[in-house]
This record gives sequence, structure tokens and C-alpha cells, in this order.
Amino acid sequence: MGASILIVDDSVSIRQSVRFILEESGYTVFEAADGVEGLKKLSEQKVDLVITDVNMPNMDGLEMVRKIRATDGIKFVPILVLTTESQGAVIDDGKKAGATGWIVKPFNDEKLIDTIKKVLA
Repeated sequence: MGASILIVDDSVSIRQSVRFILEESGYTVFEAADGVEGLKKLSEQKVDLVITDVNMPNMDGLEMVRKIRATDGIKFVPILVLTTESQGAVIDDGKKAGATGWIVKPFNDEKLIDTIKKVLA
């Protein structure tokens, strides 16, 4: 059984696409549509990695990252940001918030899996 990964993205098609790639590679996948739902899932389910979008309704990805980093029990979970945002300022904000890594959409399946393997190693 592979590591468990939570995908947080308001786009159903992105969540389904990432889920398919991850499940094909042996990972267990959970989904959430925004940061609020993502935090709720993390309170119910232990995961080895969080992959989140930045721009989402209710609570954006960077706010969720800050809340994860401030919460005992989950603050050390690695977080990859998967987003269309490639501007330096947004990436810097992500790093300051506590994101472990950054993947820009559109992404390549192999690069995604390679990045996950590095982060989980």
C-alpha cells in the first residue's frame, strides 16, 4: 500500500486527473474542494502528503498551508502546491507559508510522480 495523499483543488477535473495518476502509481488518494474541506479531511484522516491549488473559494491554498503549519499533529506533513501561478511573488508567499514544493500547471505526469517520490523520501 502506497502513501496516502490529499488533493485539494476546486477543479473536479484536476482532482480526477491527479487522482488517476496517483492511484496508477499505487498511492491512496483523498479529495477536498477547498481549504476548509481540506482541513476537515486532515482532522479525520492521516495523510503522508497534501497537494493543493492556490486559488480556491472559501479558503485558498496558502491560507490552508498556514493553518496546517500552525496545527499540532499535522504541521510537519509535506505540502506541494499545484497551481497555474508561476510568479515569483506568489511562490515566495507559498514558501513563507510553509509549502514544501511547487508544481506549475499544466504538469507532466512523470514530473509529478518524481516530485512526490522526492518529497516522501
